[in-house]
Amino acid sequence: MSVIVVSGTGTDIGKTVVTAGLVALAQGRRVAVVKPAQTGVAEGEPGDLAEVVRLGGPAHTLELVRFPEPLAPATAARRAGVPGPGAEEVADRIAALSGAYDLVLVEGAGGLLVRFDAGGSTLADTARLLAAPVLVVASAGLGTLNSVALTGEALRARGVAQLGVVVGSWPAVPGLADRCNLLDLPEAAGAPLLGAVPEGAGRLSPADFRARAADWFAPSLGGRRPTASAPPAPAAAPVRRPVAAAAALR
Repeated sequence: MSVIVVSGTGTDIGKTVVTAGLVALAQGRRVAVVKPAQTGVAEGEPGDLAEVVRLGGPAHTLELVRFPEPLAPATAARRAGVPGPGAEEVADRIAALSGAYDLVLVEGAGGLLVRFDAGGSTLADTARLLAAPVLVVASAGLGTLNSVALTGEALRARGVAQLGVVVGSWPAVPGLADRCNLLDLPEAAGAPLLGAVPEGAGRLSPADFRARAADWFAPSLGGRRPTASAPPAPAAAPVRRPVAAAAALR
């Protein structure tokens, strides 16, 4: 069994879409996706794992706990009056999948050091217990170099391997900072840039998403992207004004 832990430099960074892309690339293998803690989603509503399967394709899913309030897992658990999942419990549940699946993807909540429970368990602790590498999902714009550097430093301090960095939402019209960061991210992270998912990829049809996913990731993740520093094609073609209308605006 191969385990990859998918974390991020923050929330709403693109972890779910990146995880779905990895599932799409692994079709034909036995794949499981684990969400240790889902927050901000009520019982009966589709959560992140449902979105991963909708976009990426069939996979076994396991959600350990769910809290309706959109808070850090430890905070949501405290307000709900129940214990959050400890790192040992999470690692044991993932290890129990050994033998049944070729690949297990573990999608975190928020960033690497967000607390799961009152004892301070984090996704980094779970990765360490599993001896699993962490794939860090980052933003493209200003501030991302500092965020990936801090995340990489936290991983190294705990003896956890960093698989690489993926940009979770590459802008359709990237600015100067975005383009420069694409070149600078590997040095800041201390790990290779392994992909960039175009902005709006989650709005593609499942068929288009699965057909295009390989273009967003490096070969080491099962993709066919020739160079990590090359920006991906937009998820949707930019809207172009008719020539006559453009001329009228000059």
